[in-house]
Amino acid sequence: MAQLVDGKWMDTKPAAEEVGKDGQFRRMDSAFRDVIGLEDDAEFPAEAGRYHLWVAWVCPWAGRALAVRALKGLEDVIGVSYAEPGLPKQGWTFPEGPDGPVEGGYPLHRLYVEHDPHFTGKVTVPTLWDRKTRRIVNNESSEIIRIFNSAFDDITGNRLDLYPPALRARIDQWNEVIYPGLNNGVYRAGFATSQRAYEEAARGVFEVLDRMEAHLGRHRYLAGEYCTEADWRAFTTLVRFDAAYFTAFKCNLRRLDDYPALGNYLRELFQWPGIAGTVNLAEIKHGYYQLTDKHRITAIGPELDLTTPHDRARLPGKGIMATGA
Repeated sequence: MAQLVDGKWMDTKPAAEEVGKDGQFRRMDSAFRDVIGLEDDAEFPAEAGRYHLWVAWVCPWAGRALAVRALKGLEDVIGVSYAEPGLPKQGWTFPEGPDGPVEGGYPLHRLYVEHDPHFTGKVTVPTLWDRKTRRIVNNESSEIIRIFNSAFDDITGNRLDLYPPALRARIDQWNEVIYPGLNNGVYRAGFATSQRAYEEAARGVFEVLDRMEAHLGRHRYLAGEYCTEADWRAFTTLVRFDAAYFTAFKCNLRRLDDYPALGNYLRELFQWPGIAGTVNLAEIKHGYYQLTDKHRITAIGPELDLTTPHDRARLPGKGIMATGA
């Protein structure tokens, strides 16, 4: 996508570094990788109201952070700003900046330049911002959800653990399958610029979906009886699949609803308390068609109802494990 070069905004789409001569899309690494610590002398200590999350409804990586923020009861601890619909030339743009509303909108790249006037790289959501030091803490979603999972437990009293020690090996195994093949695989298909690169990526997406379907036909969640980080990392791609990736990214061998176990699994996760509020299907569909359709026309379908009953209660499951369990 467009990016900053030595602190100056460059409108190129996609970034040259991300699509090679072979037509394959390769995602650039996130730039900010600090954590919120539990120690009194931590550079970024856990404090209610100190941190702010910048997200976009369309983005599955931002969706991860929103989902875990809801599950961990952090709505009153970590503020959030939602990008305006679409992706204008200035990149992700918000109705407000870190100091309040901005007439004409606030491009997120200004936040990155405030952190580092000479920053070079992508400007992405989610971005976790420290109001006090006016610095970016982290813009890597997989690390932000780990921060949310434990850093604020003493403030909220919420002891749900999405990455419990006893299940980490299984969670890591699924993450290693789902991220390259599914989470990033749909993008590798959608942004491919050669037939070969597209077909390789798209078929890889369905290999992962087939594997998940087989597993979820026997197990309620990916790691077994407990719902974990692996499920929520998968969820944000699954909830966008039929609405966006199936058509806009040409991942159209099968709909997600053609998979009995996956379709019901998606409905169960969507119906968890607080999760529906982290998903805006209209914005998701609009955003992906704006990105991929040269006439910027958004398809009217499909009609999706994720509130209908699911059948996952037939399988043994215990919800989310508490810290220390």
